Amino acid sequence: MPEDEKKDESEESEEEEDDVQDDAEFEAQIAQPKRGRQSVSAEAYGEWNIKKAFTPPVHPKSDEQKDRLKAVLSNSFMFSRLDDAEFGIIIGAMQEVAVEGSKDIITKGDDGDRLFVIEAGVFDCSLPIDGEWKVVKTCHPGDVFGELALLYNAPRAATVTAKEAGTIWSLDRETFSNIVKENAQNKRNRYDAFLAKVPLLASMDPYERSQLADALRIEKVDDGTTIVTQGEVGDKFYIVEEGACVATKDGENVLDYAEGDYFGELALINNSTRAASVLAKGAVKLLSIDSVTFKRLLDVKELVKRSEAYT
Repeated sequence: MPEDEKKDESEESEEEEDDVQDDAEFEAQIAQPKRGRQSVSAEAYGEWNIKKAFTPPVHPKSDEQKDRLKAVLSNSFMFSRLDDAEFGIIIGAMQEVAVEGSKDIITKGDDGDRLFVIEAGVFDCSLPIDGEWKVVKTCHPGDVFGELALLYNAPRAATVTAKEAGTIWSLDRETFSNIVKENAQNKRNRYDAFLAKVPLLASMDPYERSQLADALRIEKVDDGTTIVTQGEVGDKFYIVEEGACVATKDGENVLDYAEGDYFGELALINNSTRAASVLAKGAVKLLSIDSVTFKRLLDVKELVKRSEAYT
């Protein structure tokens, strides 16, 4: 057989082996051109690009564990938009992990195959900066870490260390990719777009906004609920994700808020008194962040300076 034909057969055999690799590697590979086939993007469809059938793992849990996990996941942006069926799959697939203080949970540069949700404990994210390891973010109960490696099929971006003994829940890559990934990416993009509309936050770079987006908490309020009260000291910033609100000052309606609108942003800088009350008009879903969390994530003085220069 001619050498060229042997080479073609060898390449075709290698390609068939590639097709049975796991989803993450497969999607990354098909984005690259290959000989013997037309170049196909990772988003393209075709019989050879069909996803493998997915059977989620199930790790038995007591009712007490399920209740604890539900409480943790409900506070996490990554999982809060899942429907009941998806939520049940995630709860079944997660594994509880008890960790000791000073233990590295993930290491920068390693391959990532799991993400983690914190139930109890405090965890430091560190990077080598100017030849020295420095803490760039501290994670608390309800926070998620390790998700970037799964979202972008990238090595671990930082080392995460437990500052104290705690409890975390781990989720495998395959379940995340099949149930959570697209939902989480869409949600992060949506929240980033909301934050980009706020003048105070317009000077933030995409990474800073993504960190802030991850820290947003969902609050659901009923019709007529007073969200902020005129004259009270404010410590939270709000974005209307769904529904509508109305601002009243001295009993008069002064402003309407619709989806994507925001209020209380000055509370992120200083705990100033509210200039007006804000009430829900119908059922409302809000995104909120308190000033303590905001200041923990960002250098407020630097942000204000950049904001002033930006405007």
